[in-house]
Amino acid sequence: LFRTGYLNRDKKDGLTNDTSSAAQTAIINLDSGFTKGIVGFGAGIIGDASFKLGENKNTGNQMIPVHNDGSAYDHWARGGAYVKARVSNTTAKYGTQVSEIPVIASNTARLTPEYYTGLYIESNEIKDLTLIGGKFTKNQWSNDISSDQQGLDSAIFWGAKYKFNDQVNASYYGVDVKDKLERHYANANYNFAVPNDANVTLDAVAYNTQWEAGAATGSHTTDNLADRENTIWGVSATYNKDAHNVMLAYQDNAGNTGYDYAYNADGLQSIYVPNSYLSDFNGNDEKSVGLQYNYNFKNHGLPGLNWTSAFVYGWDIDVAERNNRNEIIDQAEEHEFFNQVKYTVQSGFAKDASLRLRHSYYRANDEYKSVYMPDTNEWRIWLDIPVKLF
Repeated sequence: LFRTGYLNRDKKDGLTNDTSSAAQTAIINLDSGFTKGIVGFGAGIIGDASFKLGENKNTGNQMIPVHNDGSAYDHWARGGAYVKARVSNTTAKYGTQVSEIPVIASNTARLTPEYYTGLYIESNEIKDLTLIGGKFTKNQWSNDISSDQQGLDSAIFWGAKYKFNDQVNASYYGVDVKDKLERHYANANYNFAVPNDANVTLDAVAYNTQWEAGAATGSHTTDNLADRENTIWGVSATYNKDAHNVMLAYQDNAGNTGYDYAYNADGLQSIYVPNSYLSDFNGNDEKSVGLQYNYNFKNHGLPGLNWTSAFVYGWDIDVAERNNRNEIIDQAEEHEFFNQVKYTVQSGFAKDASLRLRHSYYRANDEYKSVYMPDTNEWRIWLDIPVKLF
């Protein structure tokens, strides 16, 4: 995958430096089949080679690795290999890999993916039931050079996904990151047809996290570090008809801290909730409501062109006083206006190549932006050109 990425965050507080990153990468994934026999064996390689575009004096946001003096790397390469085995409908993979497990998910929203190293087992022996389990021992962010720069000791994970029928699906996943946290995730969704050739999807998702005393803390903590706990949940209803897709969502936090994630080797994309754009609307005790609209231009002779617009408002956020994190000083609020245009080539030699332009307009009141994120205008431009080698 040849990817050209640009990410710019224009900070509006006058105190925080703007960040801007531009780079080019080639992400490769060579994956073999399995040998014949009762037990089949295989292997693969996954990695990336990249170089910066321009000086990138103000790079950030997990886009480009930096030297000790803060300057961006001119070029860099990362990745590794894995081996795998299959018995019946059960597969085990050991080595470097990208995780899609909701409780420990790799960040794939930057120039290069976040990698984990370890054992992943998936079993599909029972019809419509998928079971997973395993253990990761290394975590490498998108802008990390070392394969274990996040200091992961071990993360043991497990989970199950079941398809009840063509309309109802449910899943559960858990992870125990040694000396850091234990997290559980549950999801259920129901899809059904409605009149006029439309359909509706109802979705419910929830995370529960309990942090240990040795865990890293983010901006959302308002209670004793040895006793942090959070439950974040969301419900959404999506209406889809022809070229139109509308989603209404509500999201809620409970506990004594916000939903801090990613900083304990638990994955920079481990937040599969509906109101997640530039902000994840995950402050302590925060409630948020979001409205998203997507339009497909297929009826205008432009299949592959999509426009998405969304607005999310969050309120009732508990903000900790800086010198006494047990004292709440304000019920804060934040809001974001999000727009994205993406075009994917539908046929020909460039089939599946895509260009994506994304913009977020984020604002919050003074108390919350001082501990979370300043008022920000963000631009992202992504050009992806996939190439099949075989």
